[in-house]
Amino acid sequence: MTISLAYIRQRYLIEAQPLDAVTELMLATDPRPGAKAILEAIARRRFSNRSEGQRLRNLLRYENALWAKGIVHVAGIDEAGMSPLAGPVAAAAVIFKPGSRIPGIDDSKKLTAAARTRLAVQIKESALSWSVGFAEVAEIDSINIYWAGILAMRRAVEGLQSAPEHLLIDARRIKDVDIDQQAIVGGDAKSLTIAAASILAKTARDELMDKLDAEHPGYGFSKHKGYPVREHLAALKRLGACPIHRRSFAPVREVLGLADLPAAAPDQAF
Repeated sequence: MTISLAYIRQRYLIEAQPLDAVTELMLATDPRPGAKAILEAIARRRFSNRSEGQRLRNLLRYENALWAKGIVHVAGIDEAGMSPLAGPVAAAAVIFKPGSRIPGIDDSKKLTAAARTRLAVQIKESALSWSVGFAEVAEIDSINIYWAGILAMRRAVEGLQSAPEHLLIDARRIKDVDIDQQAIVGGDAKSLTIAAASILAKTARDELMDKLDAEHPGYGFSKHKGYPVREHLAALKRLGACPIHRRSFAPVREVLGLADLPAAAPDQAF
């Protein structure tokens, strides 16, 4: 019996349905080049799926170790927006149910904007609990950006509807939070929950910067999100600083004619 390669391609490649053994055998014995091409494409997809499965298992090693001990509510925390010259800093906290897996999750900096947006929806739908917190520009200028990032993280943790039992944090510890916590250097590339938090923090802040662009036109906030790129620096010199610019950051202080601030020790409490 001759099978329709167009149907096979639609069902098993485009729709990505699992290829059953009978159809696979028929394709293997089919002399047409199209049948061979379909089998090769399916083999590549299977290899990719196995590689993604291994990557996700690696991303879950911290969570799995805690889940195995009966620590169910493991929250991953990360921030976004530490280096921009304008806008608040954002942080997110995410708790997944034990055994959760979302293909494609990775450090937000490695993903396209479209991928982050798509994954943010999946994360929110799959998470047992999630929360986003901000530290505003006035707080950044008052307590410095390092501690503002910690403050945003604390607010994200406090916003969780499910109380976390353990915190996994990207390279930091949160002051004044009485919860077991673990700082993981490069955690957004090593932990699924931290990576998920990095995606939610980044997408939430980007969305806010799009809104702030409409309130403060001319700077291009919707494009560069406040980061010190050439376009932003040129607009800053041309237009001066607006209310959402961080007065504690050197390029903004220069435009305003303010003296440089002394370097703040990162362990200085606020």
